[in-house]
Amino acid sequence: MSDKKNPETQETPQGCGSTCVRSDVPERVIFTEEMRRTYTILLPTMLPRHFKILSEVFHYYGYKTEPLEIGLHGDSKKVIDAGLKYVHNDACYPALLVIGQFIAALESGKYDTHKVALLLTQTGGGCRASNYIALLRKALTRAGYDYIPVISLNFSGLEQMPGFRITLPMIHRTLYALLYGDLIMMLVNQCRPYETVPGTAEALADRWSSQLAAEMTAGHISYRKVKETYRRIIRDFAAIDGVQARRTAPRVKVGIVGEIFVKFSALGNNALEDFLVSEGAEPVMAGLTDFCLYVVTNAMVDYKLYGTGFWKSRIYRIVDRFFLHKQDDMIAAMKEEPLFTPPSSFRHTRTLTRDYVGLGAKMGEGWLLTAEMLELIESGVNNIICTQPFGCLPNHIVGKGMMKPIKERHPDVNLVAIDYDAGATRINQENRIKLMLANARK
Repeated sequence: MSDKKNPETQETPQGCGSTCVRSDVPERVIFTEEMRRTYTILLPTMLPRHFKILSEVFHYYGYKTEPLEIGLHGDSKKVIDAGLKYVHNDACYPALLVIGQFIAALESGKYDTHKVALLLTQTGGGCRASNYIALLRKALTRAGYDYIPVISLNFSGLEQMPGFRITLPMIHRTLYALLYGDLIMMLVNQCRPYETVPGTAEALADRWSSQLAAEMTAGHISYRKVKETYRRIIRDFAAIDGVQARRTAPRVKVGIVGEIFVKFSALGNNALEDFLVSEGAEPVMAGLTDFCLYVVTNAMVDYKLYGTGFWKSRIYRIVDRFFLHKQDDMIAAMKEEPLFTPPSSFRHTRTLTRDYVGLGAKMGEGWLLTAEMLELIESGVNNIICTQPFGCLPNHIVGKGMMKPIKERHPDVNLVAIDYDAGATRINQENRIKLMLANARK
């Protein structure tokens, strides 16, 4: 049992309502080397299969991690309610969901709260996501869990913890985990709308995710074996009964772009991919590797635009070439099976915004969001949903704000922006998507 405090007895600043947080938040709890050996690190949900493989990478380097699943199985209300209780409802919707999921998990009784730590990413840019950790620590204080350490996963030097270090070998292995996750995600989306037996592609993806998670802890990783594994995965998905119909009876393809959490997370977008498949459409999304390359590109562009970070830009240039080479090999493996459509190389994707928005526009998803819409259009996907947290100014500018100039040059494109928020109704969101699909089928 934990010595959880009662938030109702905590002092509230004068004049504040129930959504206020205490101003006397304690100093951050340090995650020590000793904690590394005995604590479980909880990871928020976004891409469950990616995170399952990534979790094994952490295990390999001595961290006991567990991706959270609470909120993914019809129990999202408890996550949203926990978020609304401890986060102001004007905060970014992804922050509300991530913090709500952490609090709901701690309150579930599943974990010894004196033996857990929470891990959250920080991009270090102008997006509100850089402040999620401060919001999380305030929420933990109000909920009586101020003794739980919060770890920042970042490459900007924002916070450092002696018990948690990212090394080059760890990054190297993480890259393979991301590429494997992206490949499986794309194959599942290209197979589910056509499978004869519903659930076949998902079951195959689960099996491969477990197999790849085990591979992450198998000692030395041979890149020759990685490329052969790409081909084995692709062959397995191509053999699913009914998938050959992609050649003769293609479904309406619907691209999904937007803020990274709402775009990828079923919790954040009300299981958008499932809904599209149920409506007879084929979801199309770029992978998480593209977002990583977007961050790397921004570091190189900073030197070009502002003359800062010369050595940093040189290091990121090496990282960029390495990432692109690995992504090219995955794309080449997909091209060997003409049944599937591979993504574009990111070296091409980042050139697409030239006549629309500069690479200096990097708040939130920045120029990447515009580039992903243009990449989809170039590949023949003319129906696009832009998923946005309500009130996310950067994404309203580079997402919804870019729709008019894109439609002026591509008048046949069917674009719709969907806002996601704790107060938004799912039925209204789905009705707007149904209207878009009806227009697409005309």
